[in-house]
Amino acid sequence: MINVPRGTQDLLPEETEKWQYVEEKFKALCRTYNYQEIRTPIFEHTELFQRGVGDTTDIVQKEMYTFNDRGDRSLTLRPEGTASVVRAFVQHKLFGNPTQPTKLFYIGPMFRYERPQQGRMRQFVQFGVEALGSADPAIDAEVMALAMNIYEGLGLKSLKLVLNSLGDNESRTNHRDALMKHFEPHKEELCNDCQVRLDKNPLRILDCKKDKDHEAMKTAPSILEYLNDYSQNYFEQVKDYLDQMGIEYVIDKNLVRGLDYYNHTAFEIMSNASGFGAITTLSGGGRYNGLVEDLGGPETPGIGFALSVERLLMALDAEGVALPLDNSLDCYVIAMGDNAEKKAVELVYTLRKAGIQVDKDYQGKKFKAQFKTADRLNAKYVLILGEEELANNVVNVKDMATGEQKQIRIADIETTLEKLVTGGTN
Repeated sequence: MINVPRGTQDLLPEETEKWQYVEEKFKALCRTYNYQEIRTPIFEHTELFQRGVGDTTDIVQKEMYTFNDRGDRSLTLRPEGTASVVRAFVQHKLFGNPTQPTKLFYIGPMFRYERPQQGRMRQFVQFGVEALGSADPAIDAEVMALAMNIYEGLGLKSLKLVLNSLGDNESRTNHRDALMKHFEPHKEELCNDCQVRLDKNPLRILDCKKDKDHEAMKTAPSILEYLNDYSQNYFEQVKDYLDQMGIEYVIDKNLVRGLDYYNHTAFEIMSNASGFGAITTLSGGGRYNGLVEDLGGPETPGIGFALSVERLLMALDAEGVALPLDNSLDCYVIAMGDNAEKKAVELVYTLRKAGIQVDKDYQGKKFKAQFKTADRLNAKYVLILGEEELANNVVNVKDMATGEQKQIRIADIETTLEKLVTGGTN
């Protein structure tokens, strides 16, 4: 027997119904916020992620699925969505559209080689949004509001929005110098990765899971102490907009996110639900004003976030939120006799073309067994067609909720069922 590769999973029908439900919620909410869907390739040129995500990140250094194709080109299964969206934005010159900012959303599989654990798979599904072309702090607040609305709209209560500012280039440079000075005396005490980060990108040390309890972490200089006037004012405006919308948040001076392209606003949404697990982050994002330029486009500010659908479903389970899934079938056709069977095939086809959800038996089951199947499928109505009904050009229609049964002319069955399944009357 061949099983799925480690870190991947099969989603069986009872699970895919949950996925379809939350995906439709994503799309409906994005329409409300005027974000449009974009779909990018599952694999890209490796250089895109090296430049877009950052050479010093764990993603690029350790987690990417990279391979050479038959033309000896280095390709990588996408580990995140933002770089691909920005690449498409540049390639197709979306910055030239008269309506700006360009507001996009995506949903699809991502791939990272890391140790599989609950809620963290090697193939996982991300939903994300990107707003490109505005440096207004109000759109930072809008993106965070959209993220919070997703979770709240699905019924989650135990949420925490965590916020920080990474400042502009000047602020980050000053903070970088302070971090290097602070951590240099402790360099040999840090993990191998952080020793490399100290020279290349010391901000990433604050995001280290191995050294998070080191004493030097507790006294590390905060970026908030190095924000220049512009960055400080920007951050205050973002917070003011959140306050105006009544969205609660907490400031975490050590929140840096795991990707190199972030600046100014950085945020995460966490679950406080008991039993959710040690890793509480549900989603995260932030502003990336230099990324479009890094990928060959004009100077264009941007902000976005991404969430893991797997972790969203985990949070729903942790809080005991049952999604209102409709597992019912509009009707089930039971046919008895060869001629009735032939007519049933035609009837099922006709009803399906009319948009009615219908099924029938294909295993030659007895009458009672077919009724049991209809019951297991939560059929609202059962259509019974035998030789006698066929001779009289009628179908017996049974309401499975009330037990009421009536005869309907075959010629009228399509119209009658359309009214019944939409809540009308015949």
